Amino acid sequence: MEATEAMVPIVLFISMAITLFGIAYMRNKENMALIERGINPREGFRKFGSLTYLKYGLLMVGVGVGLLMAYFIDNAMPPVRFPSDPDRPALYFSLIGICGGIGLVISYFIEKKEMSKHTNKDE
Repeated sequence: MEATEAMVPIVLFISMAITLFGIAYMRNKENMALIERGINPREGFRKFGSLTYLKYGLLMVGVGVGLLMAYFIDNAMPPVRFPSDPDRPALYFSLIGICGGIGLVISYFIEKKEMSKHTNKDE
Protein backbone atom coordinates (compact mmCIF):
# COMPACT_ATOMS: atom_id res chain seq x y z
CA MET A 1 0.00 0.00 0.00
CA GLU A 2 1.41 3.32 -1.02
CA ALA A 3 1.45 6.32 1.25
CA THR A 4 -1.18 8.13 -0.82
CA GLU A 5 -3.60 5.20 -0.49
CA ALA A 6 -3.17 5.22 3.28
CA MET A 7 -3.79 8.96 3.46
CA VAL A 8 -7.29 8.77 1.96
CA PRO A 9 -9.04 7.23 5.01
CA ILE A 10 -7.05 9.43 7.38
CA VAL A 11 -7.98 12.64 5.56
CA LEU A 12 -11.60 11.48 5.26
CA PHE A 13 -11.85 10.81 9.00
CA ILE A 14 -10.26 14.15 9.90
CA SER A 15 -12.55 16.02 7.49
CA MET A 16 -15.65 14.38 8.94
CA ALA A 17 -14.54 15.15 12.50
CA ILE A 18 -13.88 18.81 11.66
CA THR A 19 -17.25 19.10 9.91
CA LEU A 20 -19.14 17.64 12.89
CA PHE A 21 -17.25 19.88 15.30
CA GLY A 22 -18.02 22.93 13.14
CA ILE A 23 -21.73 22.12 13.05
CA ALA A 24 -21.88 21.67 16.84
CA TYR A 25 -19.87 24.86 17.41
CA MET A 26 -22.08 26.98 15.15
CA ARG A 27 -25.29 25.58 16.69
CA ASN A 28 -23.99 26.44 20.15
CA LYS A 29 -23.04 29.95 19.01
CA GLU A 30 -26.52 30.47 17.52
CA ASN A 31 -28.20 29.32 20.74
CA MET A 32 -26.00 31.65 22.82
CA ALA A 33 -26.88 34.60 20.57
CA LEU A 34 -30.59 33.83 20.98
CA ILE A 35 -30.22 33.61 24.76
CA GLU A 36 -28.40 36.98 24.83
CA ARG A 37 -31.37 38.56 23.05
CA GLY A 38 -33.79 37.03 25.54
CA ILE A 39 -35.23 34.43 23.17
CA ASN A 40 -35.67 30.83 24.21
CA PRO A 41 -33.87 28.72 21.58
CA ARG A 42 -36.17 25.75 22.17
CA GLU A 43 -39.27 27.72 21.14
CA GLY A 44 -38.09 27.67 17.55
CA PHE A 45 -38.71 23.95 17.24
CA ARG A 46 -41.88 22.87 15.51
CA LYS A 47 -44.92 21.90 17.54
CA PHE A 48 -45.73 19.21 15.02
CA GLY A 49 -42.58 17.10 15.39
CA SER A 50 -44.55 13.88 15.02
CA LEU A 51 -45.54 14.92 11.50
CA THR A 52 -41.89 14.68 10.49
CA TYR A 53 -42.07 10.94 11.07
CA LEU A 54 -45.20 10.83 8.94
CA LYS A 55 -43.31 12.59 6.15
CA TYR A 56 -40.41 10.15 6.24
CA GLY A 57 -42.75 7.19 6.56
CA LEU A 58 -44.78 8.21 3.54
CA LEU A 59 -41.57 8.85 1.60
CA MET A 60 -40.32 5.35 2.38
CA VAL A 61 -43.69 3.80 1.52
CA GLY A 62 -43.64 5.70 -1.78
CA VAL A 63 -40.13 4.49 -2.56
CA GLY A 64 -41.13 0.92 -1.73
CA VAL A 65 -44.24 1.11 -3.91
CA GLY A 66 -42.13 2.58 -6.71
CA LEU A 67 -39.63 -0.27 -6.48
CA LEU A 68 -42.43 -2.85 -6.41
CA MET A 69 -44.13 -1.29 -9.43
CA ALA A 70 -40.82 -1.16 -11.32
CA TYR A 71 -40.19 -4.82 -10.53
CA PHE A 72 -43.60 -5.88 -11.82
CA ILE A 73 -43.30 -3.73 -14.94
CA ASP A 74 -39.79 -5.02 -15.57
CA ASN A 75 -40.94 -8.63 -15.34
CA ALA A 76 -43.99 -8.03 -17.55
CA MET A 77 -41.99 -6.41 -20.36
CA PRO A 78 -40.29 -8.56 -22.98
CA PRO A 79 -36.55 -9.02 -22.54
CA VAL A 80 -34.32 -6.30 -23.93
CA ARG A 81 -32.03 -7.35 -26.75
CA PHE A 82 -29.61 -4.46 -26.32
CA PRO A 83 -26.40 -5.34 -24.46
CA SER A 84 -26.02 -1.80 -23.09
CA ASP A 85 -29.26 -1.79 -21.06
CA PRO A 86 -30.21 -5.26 -19.80
CA ASP A 87 -31.89 -4.32 -16.50
CA ARG A 88 -33.80 -1.11 -17.35
CA PRO A 89 -32.33 1.06 -14.55
CA ALA A 90 -34.17 4.15 -15.79
CA LEU A 91 -37.48 2.46 -15.00
CA TYR A 92 -36.44 1.80 -11.41
CA PHE A 93 -35.03 5.27 -10.76
CA SER A 94 -37.95 7.08 -12.35
CA LEU A 95 -40.59 5.14 -10.43
CA ILE A 96 -38.69 5.59 -7.15
CA GLY A 97 -38.66 9.35 -7.72
CA ILE A 98 -42.28 9.56 -8.85
CA CYS A 99 -43.74 7.47 -6.04
CA GLY A 100 -41.48 9.05 -3.39
CA GLY A 101 -42.64 12.47 -4.58
CA ILE A 102 -46.28 11.37 -4.41
CA GLY A 103 -45.67 10.24 -0.81
CA LEU A 104 -44.23 13.67 0.07
CA VAL A 105 -47.18 15.46 -1.54
CA ILE A 106 -49.62 13.33 0.45
CA SER A 107 -47.62 14.14 3.59
CA TYR A 108 -47.80 17.85 2.78
CA PHE A 109 -51.59 17.81 2.49
CA ILE A 110 -51.98 15.83 5.72
CA GLU A 111 -49.61 18.21 7.54
CA LYS A 112 -51.43 21.25 6.15
CA LYS A 113 -54.77 19.83 7.31
CA GLU A 114 -53.42 19.14 10.81
CA MET A 115 -51.86 22.59 11.13
CA SER A 116 -55.06 24.33 10.03
CA LYS A 117 -57.03 22.21 12.51
CA HIS A 118 -54.73 23.32 15.37
CA THR A 119 -54.64 26.98 14.36
CA ASN A 120 -58.44 27.11 14.17
CA LYS A 121 -58.67 25.68 17.71
CA ASP A 122 -56.38 28.37 19.11
CA GLU A 123 -58.45 31.25 17.71
